Order: sequence, then C-alpha cells, then structure tokens
Amino acid sequence: MGKHETASGQHRLVSRQFGTTAKAYLASGVHAAGADLERLVRRAHELRPARVLDLGCGAGHVSYALARGGAGEIVAYDLAAEMLAVVAAEAQQRGHLQIATEQGPAERLPFAAGSFDWVVSRYSAHHWLDLPRALAEAARVCKPEGRCIIIDVVAPESALFDTVLQTIEMLRDPSHVRDHRVSEWRRLLAEAGFALTACDGWKLPMGFASWVGRIAASAERVAALGTVFAGLPEEARRYFAVEPDHSFAIDSAWLESVKAG
Repeated sequence: MGKHETASGQHRLVSRQFGTTAKAYLASGVHAAGADLERLVRRAHELRPARVLDLGCGAGHVSYALARGGAGEIVAYDLAAEMLAVVAAEAQQRGHLQIATEQGPAERLPFAAGSFDWVVSRYSAHHWLDLPRALAEAARVCKPEGRCIIIDVVAPESALFDTVLQTIEMLRDPSHVRDHRVSEWRRLLAEAGFALTACDGWKLPMGFASWVGRIAASAERVAALGTVFAGLPEEARRYFAVEPDHSFAIDSAWLESVKAG
C-alpha cells in the first residue's frame, strides 16, 4: 500500500469518526471553553489579523473566539463535512458572518501561498498523519512574519508516561496518530520555518465518562481502557492524577511562533 493510499485511509477514518460526533464536540466543555480560548480572543483583539486559517477546526470554537476578538476573514477548515455544517450553522446563529468553511486535509491546503496572517490549530494536530507536511503547508500559506498558534495535548518527555498517553488515546479513538512532545514540536516548527516565541502548558482534567462518551467509544474499548488504567504503575497514576472512576489529567500546551520574513 502506497503512502497516498495510507493517507486516504487515515483521512476517511478521521472524517467518519468526527463526522458522527460533530454536535457532541460543539457542546463539549473541554472544547467549548478554556483560558486558551480567552487568550486567543485577547491576541486577536491586540493584533487584529485580517485573515486567519482555523486548521482542523472541529466544531469551530477557535473560529468563534477569533471572531469575538475582532479578526477579519476566518476560514474554518476540516476533513469532516458534518463538522463544517455544524460550524456554518453555529457561526450564522452567533452572527459571525466573517467565518467561511472549507473542506480538506491538513497536509494539503487549497490556498495560495502567503494568503493568511495567522494559522491556528487547537486539539487537532494529534490526528494529522503527516505532521511535518502539514506544518510545511501551514508555513506556505502563512505570510512572512505571520503567526502560527498550535494548542494541543502534548506528550510527556518521559518514555513511560509518553507510552501510557499514546496507549489510552489510541484505545479510545482509532483515528489518533500521536500527541507530540514539546521537544518534538520545537524541532518540527523550526524545520517548517517558524520561530517559536511562546510556549507554555497546563494540566487539562478529563472526566472519563465524557471523554469516552463524546467520541462514542465502543463498550469493548471502554472496557480495555478500564483494564489499562487499573494496571498502570503507581508513578504513572500519580503523573496523570488518575481517579477511582478513571478520570485523569493530561498536558496541554500553547505554542506560538512567527514565520521568518
């Protein structure tokens, strides 16, 4: 099987997985709120980007935050047509007429070079099959001195904790590819032509029932997750703050960078 066929299969899996759960992601507290969204509002208000790409937009929460912050034209871009339908309807309901939608993969952007002031992605990059290619595309469509803001779950630098995180992510959601370490993000952004200007992180609490529920995980997958959580070594249980009901906490990060002029 060639690389193109593999990519197409992964893209179909992501589109199917999130197309069927689009409305759940619109209502998800983890996705619909957060200090990072308010930070986006403030950054947009401060810098007033004329045109922004919301890359892997999901249910559109980044787009709505940018619109509230006064950004100009916003393109919400995603693989799943159902997600984009949710974004279009919600944007209209909220009166965000500057939000348009476009469908496609992160690794192949149908936009001209230098056509965006900002490229922003939140909780999407861990589903991208070819992250270096997607970042190269982000750099291509970003203007010189434009910004790339990535908000995502990040893997711990510890090999043990990294393995635990990837295991539970894949068990829950077969479209998961990888939560990258901050050290990986630093290297990959630099290789794409972005200079990192801000990098900070926080713990993101995950209620187990809602975590598996919004992705509609099967009973078999939920049971397998329970077995994994029950068998974690003590140091991993402490790191991820695992509770009796298997709720836990993971690392998230804000990585803001500027494209070289």
